[in-house]
Amino acid sequence: MEVMIDKVVQKLKEAKQPQSDFVKLMDSFNSPYLVLIACILSLRTNDRTTYPATLRMLELAKTPKEMKNVKPEDLAKAIYPVGFYENKAKQIIELSKQIDEELNGQVPDEIEDLIKFNGVGRKTANLVLSRGFNKPAICVDVHVHRIFNRLGYVKTKNPEETEFALRKKLPVKYWIDINTLLVTHGQNVCKPIRPNCSSCPISDYCAKII
Repeated sequence: MEVMIDKVVQKLKEAKQPQSDFVKLMDSFNSPYLVLIACILSLRTNDRTTYPATLRMLELAKTPKEMKNVKPEDLAKAIYPVGFYENKAKQIIELSKQIDEELNGQVPDEIEDLIKFNGVGRKTANLVLSRGFNKPAICVDVHVHRIFNRLGYVKTKNPEETEFALRKKLPVKYWIDINTLLVTHGQNVCKPIRPNCSSCPISDYCAKII
């Protein structure tokens, strides 16, 4: 079945599925730095845990200059119980120091520069570009990877393969919005196990490849 991507995006927007508090928080940021450190927190952690942890982190610091002076143990305590909280605390403080002292407090706006940071992969880098800088970038997490393969739009083995496949196929006008749309859809309807196809707004366009 040929996926009609224009219809898929239209239907997902019309569905207005409830977003998690963390997704709404990320969409509210107007700072690439906040997008970056919140995304680091979210890695291997569900949104229900990441959301309050991000709020507690922001009570300690909101800029690289402030964050670099936070004690690792204080940040670790604030972000607990996100996955690998002690390592993430050290990573965020070291990254903040690097941004403040080596980059004049400015987060890079190119993926090649972002992935030079310790622990920052393509998913995080693309999210910073799209949500932090409003630049066309495709952030592919497990939801985006799973749903595009389930639709039959791509046939890939992992999120990185999916990103590069989508770069060739997905219209650029959808690059920024697609992550939020599919993450929300994946959390509400198109779940890894037992997807709720009967209430899916894009079921008619899905090959249902499991």
